[in-house]
Amino acid sequence: MEKDTADWYRNFAEVECKGQSELFANWALGISGDRDVLDLIETLPLQKRQPNLIFAVSRVLGAPLESYNSLRVWLIENWNRIAGQAIQRSTQTNEPRRCAALLPALGLIDEPIALIELGASAGLCLIPDRYSYRFTNHWLHPEDGPSLVKIESEFSGAVPFLRRMPNVQWRAGADLNPLSVLNPEDVRWLETLIWPEQEERLERVQAAMELARRDPPRIIEATALEGLQTLSADAPRGLRKVVLTPAVLVYLPYLKRMELVEAIRSSGASWISLDALNVLPEVDAKLRKPKPGQFTLSMDGEPLARVGPHGQFVDWL
Repeated sequence: MEKDTADWYRNFAEVECKGQSELFANWALGISGDRDVLDLIETLPLQKRQPNLIFAVSRVLGAPLESYNSLRVWLIENWNRIAGQAIQRSTQTNEPRRCAALLPALGLIDEPIALIELGASAGLCLIPDRYSYRFTNHWLHPEDGPSLVKIESEFSGAVPFLRRMPNVQWRAGADLNPLSVLNPEDVRWLETLIWPEQEERLERVQAAMELARRDPPRIIEATALEGLQTLSADAPRGLRKVVLTPAVLVYLPYLKRMELVEAIRSSGASWISLDALNVLPEVDAKLRKPKPGQFTLSMDGEPLARVGPHGQFVDWL
């Protein structure tokens, strides 16, 4: 695993952090060549070694937002605390701008809709119809007018632009560790998961949490498979069930992931997913010239668009 961990951090620095966070790029590149720190990280289970998690936990615990040389000293001195928090926590990034890709896909589905999100975090992607969106030549607002959350993304290709919001009549989510927009500690964790220098993202997430507080979506504590079964049974009859898995499948071991995919398909629901490369091989095989660092929006296993990891762009196929 040693080489893999170093490569993981190097790739994070050179691909994922490019143009997004100079500080995280500096930290990740420093770690990728630091055997002492890599040895500490490799004491953790594989899923707990990811850069996003280690960096977010470090920031919550007070890591200096300085160059890697300063961080390195702090990491070594505080490793036991970091490891304890990393075991307890997970990266539950709840990025509302991903809805810029999810919403056009929802517009392709028969209404009315019962929306189910697996790995829902605090549910900020469960309320896409409460946000305003700027498409190429028009804004789309909720029925009651412009939203507190205004989402802008770079759209290209034959995006199926909507003239009205999808008719979502019921919604619920599942998460192993549900977060609540009413809990200050959960709010702080969600804010800390936003990368340094990304002030616009932070403001958007804060606005989305404020909007969600007015009518928090229901989120149950359950595994993805358990949540799918429970919420599918709870969804009112007469509604078209739609399962969302935005950037969550990567956290499941491959066999568990495939078990969940089969269960979703067997449920009769429409399935919208947003994933990095190597998460759904069936989807990757249908892409032309896939690029590292990009996500793929898919519906029922068919790729629809290339998407920025945080919804920065939506390139419809």
